[in-house]
Amino acid sequence: MSERRYLYAIGRRKSAAAKVQLHEGTGQVIVNGRPLTEALPRLADQMTVTEPLRVTETLGRFSVMAKLVGGGTTGWAGALAHGIARALAQSSEENRVTLRHAGLLTRDARVKERKKYGLKRARKAPQYTKR
Repeated sequence: MSERRYLYAIGRRKSAAAKVQLHEGTGQVIVNGRPLTEALPRLADQMTVTEPLRVTETLGRFSVMAKLVGGGTTGWAGALAHGIARALAQSSEENRVTLRHAGLLTRDARVKERKKYGLKRARKAPQYTKR
């Protein structure tokens, strides 16, 4: 039986989920079959995605293949960063400690609050009229 040649992890943010594979490679990031700059055009999202690689100083060592489902672009970026951080944590204990101190292994549990009846949004009430 052959040994896996990649690290695998799942990252989540809001309603987005990212299945991430880290291969030894050139530092290329492929998201749903497209390069990172095409899949996530905002520079802030691209910086969020590459942060775990920058923190662990492995920016050119690993290539990332990711499949993302659900959510929007910001959720995608957060889920992808979470997945990359979890995969890097598997590679070495030193990376795990570095990522933990940077706060990249903690899942951001904030999700959109549901709308309640009688209200305009989750918490916004209609204007009160006295007369």
